[in-house]
Amino acid sequence: MKLKTLSILLVAITFIFGSCDVKKNETTGTGILHVQITDAPFPTDLVEEANVTISKVEARQRIEETDTTPATASFITLSEEEFSFNLLELTNGVTEDIANAEVPSGTYDLVRLHITSASVLLKDGRTFDLKIPSGSSSGLKIFIKPAIVVAGGLSADLLLDFDVSRSFVAQGSLSKPEKIHGFIFKPVIKASNKSYTGSIKGVVTDTVSVGIDGAQVSIFAADTLNTTTFTDTIGNYMVLGLEAGTYKVTVDAGGYVSKSVDNVAVIAANATILDFELKEEL
Repeated sequence: MKLKTLSILLVAITFIFGSCDVKKNETTGTGILHVQITDAPFPTDLVEEANVTISKVEARQRIEETDTTPATASFITLSEEEFSFNLLELTNGVTEDIANAEVPSGTYDLVRLHITSASVLLKDGRTFDLKIPSGSSSGLKIFIKPAIVVAGGLSADLLLDFDVSRSFVAQGSLSKPEKIHGFIFKPVIKASNKSYTGSIKGVVTDTVSVGIDGAQVSIFAADTLNTTTFTDTIGNYMVLGLEAGTYKVTVDAGGYVSKSVDNVAVIAANATILDFELKEEL
């Protein structure tokens, strides 16, 4: 299994509610939080698995201050079921459910994940059990910006982007696998309200329409790298959780001429199709 970089989405949380512009009588009662996990590849051919175990998922409900009541915030448990995942199997839009809970209608501005273990399995068979940061005992906090409103009968999605390449930091030389002596686990996760985000997907082929495996697809916003992923064995790629706007997309693959497309439009709640045909280097 070829490993690659991760733009990942670690968690896609789906709420059953519709727009954030809801009537007062729609903010009472309950809605549903449906939590999924997804990922994108790790940037090395040395790693077979990057595993995490999540034992608890919570969301924080925020109640704004009014003339008669102070502002409050409280956590609601979405799941206490233990889930273990090899993040490298959750690529290019593949997700896995981790919670599906009925919650009070209202505004939610933070998700808290309790990660109890993490490990890395190398291609040579060596396994490294990683130390979980001390803060994880109280839960890893991921802020939702903008906050999302749960209203009964309506729906929207939230994506938590788990950046594996930054979260699993190799100790030693990646150019010499035998020199790797461990990994530091520093989870990096970005939350984005899917009501405001879209995706880019497509296929990367050569000039005879054969899919290119392992091509690096890089997404830039205003010349700043936003995220990176790699094509699968038949050349497909998909990047989720991109805020609405325009991007530059660049594709690189060994033995081929790189190609870029500017001003790629991403529309909220939609998928932009962008295919590439690469020429072999002379």
